Amino acid sequence: MFFDRAMLAMGNILFIAGLTMIIGLQKTGRFFARRQKLKGTAAFVAGIILILVRWPFIGFLVELYGIFVLFGDFFTTIAGFMYNVPVVGPYLAKALGWAGEQAGGRRRNADLPV
Repeated sequence: MFFDRAMLAMGNILFIAGLTMIIGLQKTGRFFARRQKLKGTAAFVAGIILILVRWPFIGFLVELYGIFVLFGDFFTTIAGFMYNVPVVGPYLAKALGWAGEQAGGRRRNADLPV
């Protein structure tokens, strides 16, 4: 069921529709058409096409590569947010070896009492 062609296609459509609803049609078009993102856009679209022509596993891998190229800049932001989540953050920091340090060796917000 994980590589069901219909489910993957529906997920792709909902992903693009959701992104369009969040940032708007014009910004979505500009995001996917930027010169430095063209390789990721081509891989993402090729992955969707491969899924539709009944090669779901290969299409999923190609699409995953495209997502990493397209959204790779956001992963550090997402990781920083996840480290600050109250319950999960400390466990992620211990598991991934991140101690909340900035450049210069100082702790973030070290002058704050809480």
